Amino acid sequence: MTNPMLEKLIRFQRPEHTLPYARNLSVETLSGIFGTDEDHYRSVLNAFDVQRTAVAARLTADPQVSAHLEKLPFERGARLVAIGESTTADRLSWFEILRATLETQRPDLELSFANLAVAGATSTQMLAAVPAIRRQTADWTFCMLGGNDSQRLGSPDGPQLVTRQETLRNLTELRAQAIPGDDSHWVWVTPTPVDEPLVAAFPFFRDAGIVWTNADLSSLAAAILDMTDLAVDSTPAVADVHAFTEDGLHLSIATQEALAARVLQALSEGELR
Repeated sequence: MTNPMLEKLIRFQRPEHTLPYARNLSVETLSGIFGTDEDHYRSVLNAFDVQRTAVAARLTADPQVSAHLEKLPFERGARLVAIGESTTADRLSWFEILRATLETQRPDLELSFANLAVAGATSTQMLAAVPAIRRQTADWTFCMLGGNDSQRLGSPDGPQLVTRQETLRNLTELRAQAIPGDDSHWVWVTPTPVDEPLVAAFPFFRDAGIVWTNADLSSLAAAILDMTDLAVDSTPAVADVHAFTEDGLHLSIATQEALAARVLQALSEGELR
């Protein structure tokens, strides 16, 4: 019997990222954190693996995507690191789809990957994680932050969790401090829009008194797109009524796939805004 809430928790939450001092957590420990047994935990992970593989296969069946895969800028042996919030921490995220796609379609590149995203993280929290990010010695860093900063408390015109000025300061410092040298590359991915009616109706958000508005998110996205380095506008990936899960905030698998395609296009063409 499946437990949708448990599956959602395992999909988006990665205890090993929020407990960096607890290295090499065993399957027994991880399954216990989620309140389930090892067999069930493994079965949920395996189901995500199957879905991710299927999405990667479907993605590469697109001739345009196949063409992009042949024109990627990565050097052989490059290390790709992602930092972000739940949209990236998702085990079916655009970055995990990118990983599955590149591992199967471009094994000649011998790439390595690290997903450091933490569900619920703000840019302030990620800035505090700079030492851990620097230890990854990334050749390419993908940053998708600001969605959680943009949540408002109480109402659509209530205070933001992190002010816009502070978000932009944090992102600028994160870029400067995480890879201080000139030998690595940085890619911005803007936070996605939300489905405002679904967000407003979702019981957890409603009871917690938190809300997101597309006016805030689009304003932040525009500021990020004005920054230096390669930038990917995530908005076109959010294309239809099935773009989100039931909470109106987290992306559906189809939208994650579309976002992965946009990132591949940006990498192939050099700029996508």
